[in-house]
Amino acid sequence: MMKQLDFNKSSEVSIGVELEFQIIDPNSFSLTSRANDVLEHIQSSDYKRKIKPELTQSMIEINSSIHYGIKELYQELHQLYNFLLQIASHLNIFFCGGGIHPFQKWTTQKIFLNKKEYKDFGEKYEFLAKRATVFAQHMHIGCTNPEDALYLAHALSRFVPHFIAISASSPFYQGVDTGFVSSRSTMFKAFPFSGAMPFLKNWNEFSRYFYERHELGIIKSMDDFLWDIRIQPKFGTVEIRVCDTPLTLEKVVLIAAYFQSLSLYLLKEQPININQDLYSLYDYNHFQASRYGFNGHLIDGSKKRISQDILTTIKKIKKYTQKLQNNEFIELLRNVVKNKNNDAEHLKEILNRTKSLQKVVFVQCQEWAKLV
Repeated sequence: MMKQLDFNKSSEVSIGVELEFQIIDPNSFSLTSRANDVLEHIQSSDYKRKIKPELTQSMIEINSSIHYGIKELYQELHQLYNFLLQIASHLNIFFCGGGIHPFQKWTTQKIFLNKKEYKDFGEKYEFLAKRATVFAQHMHIGCTNPEDALYLAHALSRFVPHFIAISASSPFYQGVDTGFVSSRSTMFKAFPFSGAMPFLKNWNEFSRYFYERHELGIIKSMDDFLWDIRIQPKFGTVEIRVCDTPLTLEKVVLIAAYFQSLSLYLLKEQPININQDLYSLYDYNHFQASRYGFNGHLIDGSKKRISQDILTTIKKIKKYTQKLQNNEFIELLRNVVKNKNNDAEHLKEILNRTKSLQKVVFVQCQEWAKLV
């Protein structure tokens, strides 16, 4: 009999955030491979366990603690953000948000070799790994048991276009306007175990799926699954991985508040019927959000604008927004969606005004540093 995966339960809808940032050269506004310098600089800091390397050396990641209140999450991220600005000043570098650097060349990226998992990943996937120098906001939501986690992971798939559209901040790639609001969200399609999580009906099936692949040597851990939404049994969480890193910390916490409120609604009311049909138009809806953002269409029995579907959902989850004291954040998000204010359009406006992608990155750095 196939053994079951252990699930380390978490407090219901406790939340943690991971943010990946671009490390920028202040003269050329290109990506610069200075992650090792950043990590050396923080060795004596209280924050050293919160700031981590990522796949390539021009990336750095900050990890929040686990929170229940979004205001407390915001306060911690703000402290980490201020600490990063101090590091930037000492090292003569900039940090910025955005899902992809506008004019990076994947050929110049260097894998972070000091961490074995990244070294192995780089050797296995070669150019795909370097091309994955992209920057995301990942969020973990706590669940009390594995069946709830499995339900939530499936139910959230219905709302993936919302998170892509709200966070979209990567319209440019290798110096070209891609026509997508989130080109980053297309970058992992070539990897195995990417996209939608398989339709697994219960924890026994999920455990069997994992252990069969583990025993074949295809995977080593849950981290080898690069799904848009994945369960992390060791943390007792469901992780959503589709968001671009926003341009501001304020947008980060609006997205986190929406994720938390929506998750509580889904867990308590279980309004989504979990079956194979849930995934029949997953790729189409994903494309619509990546390409058109708020103006894209979401098909779920009927055809609707993604922006309108978000506004409708905000109304549905109001009871849970209030329970979590997320009203302030969700009202700000509602205004963002109503006015279709995504970061991708903002970046395009900057390029249209300045005619320079270097100046676009300069403004990205200023906006993260609160200088404009």
